Amino acid sequence: MGPAFVVSRSGLQRLLAAGAVALLVSGCLSRSPATTGSIEAGTGAAPARRDLDRLASRYNGNPGDVGSAIAYANALRATDQTAQAAAVLQQAALRNPRNPAVLAAYGKTLAEAGRYGEAAEVLQNAHSPANPDWRVLSAQGAVADQMGDHDQARRYYEAALKIVPGEPSVLSNLGLSFALAKRLGDAERVLRQAAADPRADARVRQNLALVLGLSGRSAEAEEILRRDLGSAEAAQNAAALRAFVSQPNAWQAIRSADARKRKPAT
Repeated sequence: MGPAFVVSRSGLQRLLAAGAVALLVSGCLSRSPATTGSIEAGTGAAPARRDLDRLASRYNGNPGDVGSAIAYANALRATDQTAQAAAVLQQAALRNPRNPAVLAAYGKTLAEAGRYGEAAEVLQNAHSPANPDWRVLSAQGAVADQMGDHDQARRYYEAALKIVPGEPSVLSNLGLSFALAKRLGDAERVLRQAAADPRADARVRQNLALVLGLSGRSAEAEEILRRDLGSAEAAQNAAALRAFVSQPNAWQAIRSADARKRKPAT
């Protein structure tokens, strides 16, 4: 997945509003073939487009095969065909109602489609209290954040961190949860911890830069962005973030932009 920061104001609004789901679930879930990854499937759009026909043929030849269904759904998600991916995974879930990999993939795809209530219900059944999956817990937290229940979201992240202490992708989710609740000091503290971990990738650092920008510290944000972006691009992104934060209704835009962007699939 490429750099998440974008220059346009509308892109920044989507990043701010969807940060916990769109960025961080992708970081923590894409590493597991059993759960297919994140709200972003972890597959680049260009390779996915090249493979789409092959994966579709493989799936249509044996729609009951779980691996084929998940692979095809991942390719659909990577090419912005989220509703189609959800339909594929819905059928897979109907055929395999107790398969945690299928339920995890389906739940995350529902979340990507903006169907958060359904996503929460499906993800709840993707693992059990006796055998919790930290990746699913983090996904549940991201969905709870999107539904505005930041306290519950943090409980999910904290449960995940008991399984994988210090995991930077979960810490990054937790940091953005604090940010969405306007607890920017806590957000910065957690995101600095995440960014200091050698396992942290560019997305974690970009989320730290985002929170610094929301705190009015655009120079620091730009300095962090330069680690992964060129100087000119980092400056453009910092300027866009600075302009966004200066709006009198910036926090309302954070909360409403993703609701406009991610309407439930029909």
